[in-house]
Amino acid sequence: MVANKEPCCQEPWRYSAAGISIALRVTPRGGRDDIDGIEQLSDGRSVLKVRVRAIADSGEATKAVLALLAKSLGVPKASVKLLSGATSRLKQIAVDGDPVRLGEALHQLVSAKSKD
Repeated sequence: MVANKEPCCQEPWRYSAAGISIALRVTPRGGRDDIDGIEQLSDGRSVLKVRVRAIADSGEATKAVLALLAKSLGVPKASVKLLSGATSRLKQIAVDGDPVRLGEALHQLVSAKSKD
C-alpha cells in the first residue's frame, strides 16, 4: 500500500437534482462508527469506506450506516436511503438535499481523514 496522501481515487459520489448517491464499502463490527475515507476497488471503482459497530444481521449494519451518514452530513435520517446492496458490503446510498452542500460536507469528511 502506498503511503501517498494525495487523493487516490475519484469521488465515490454522484450529484443529482435531488441530492447525491454514494458508493460505499461497509465493514460491520468495525469497532466504532466512522467514515474512513476513499478507497479504490480492484475493478477501479471508488468507494467511501465506512465502519460500524453493528453486526451484519437483520439489516442492523445497514441501519447503523444510514444513521452515521445522516449525522455526519447533517441531514434527517429520513433523507438517507439505501438504493442497493442490502446484504452486501458494497452499497449505494441516496442522500436527499442540496447536492453542493452535501458534496462539500463529504469533501470535508474525507479530507479530515486523509490528514490523520
